[in-house]
Amino acid sequence: MSDITANILNYSLPELESLVLSMGEKKFRAKQIFGWLARGAASYDEMSNVPAGLRRDLAENGYYIGQPEVVTMQESKTDGTRKCLYEFIDGARVESVFMKYSYGNSICISTQVGCLMGCTFCASTMDGKQRDLTAGEMLGEVLKMKRVTGEDINHIVLMGMGEPLDNYEEVSKFLKLINSPEGVNLSLRNITLSTCGIIPGIYRFAEDFPQVNLAVSLHAPNDEIRRRTMPVARKYGYDDLMKACRDYTEKTHRRITFEYALIRGVNDSPENAEELADHLKGWLTHVNLIPLNEVKGRNYRTAEGSSVLAFRKVLENRGVAVTVRRTLGSDIDAACGQLRASTER
Repeated sequence: MSDITANILNYSLPELESLVLSMGEKKFRAKQIFGWLARGAASYDEMSNVPAGLRRDLAENGYYIGQPEVVTMQESKTDGTRKCLYEFIDGARVESVFMKYSYGNSICISTQVGCLMGCTFCASTMDGKQRDLTAGEMLGEVLKMKRVTGEDINHIVLMGMGEPLDNYEEVSKFLKLINSPEGVNLSLRNITLSTCGIIPGIYRFAEDFPQVNLAVSLHAPNDEIRRRTMPVARKYGYDDLMKACRDYTEKTHRRITFEYALIRGVNDSPENAEELADHLKGWLTHVNLIPLNEVKGRNYRTAEGSSVLAFRKVLENRGVAVTVRRTLGSDIDAACGQLRASTER
């Protein structure tokens, strides 16, 4: 198996400076290399102002530029969404999705190969978890998508395969890499991280990254339904999760988004909406309703359109901010909850 840690995209600028100094080069060469990587260079040959000897030494010592290979790329016939199945140097595969919105282009990236969380309506958990992604591999997802689409990326959502807070150290390093002024220099306010509700991670995230938007996959109005559909709820109870989210908003003064996939006959009744409103009314929240994106091999069905509208109306009448998410890429299995590590569907 290839050494995924030798991916030079994993290196922060200070780490890269230490590396080039150890090779007998001047410190400023690291900044040149770092800039080339941020602009999407996929080989050392593209780094025209970096000495040929340094480029050769990096390659001969096993340092490679870890942009993943594109196994397949699909484009939605309905909205232009593009989905890439990527393969990394060790054969691990993930999916990433490029989406166009009126406010700019967005990419949904994966943070793990597969997922351990076991949510019963999600495709990403069906094959278990193979491994965590490194920070450089996450960065590689972004840089490769820019390269293959030829478009800028203005927003990043960590909502693909995996649970970001279950891979905290590498996700943290990725956020610092993508935000680095000498690199991609993407504002942290243009990044959203989604978690299924790992409470210790929420508290830590509030301390470390108060500028990054936080979304919590809630998908239920009470503990009973959440435990039935999301195994993580057996460890972190509903009331404790609500407290952690309230504490997050009080500390960061940032609105928290609750993602709620509407599943027919499970969590989509007006009574469910009333119960959800009881939990959320009066504090800094927003509910993103998602008509379930159906997954082959799962028995759940999406809520009827009338149920979606009725659910939304209850929340609005109770003073809870709510939107219904625009579904993108469903015809290529690129919508929320549909990403997998294989081409088999």
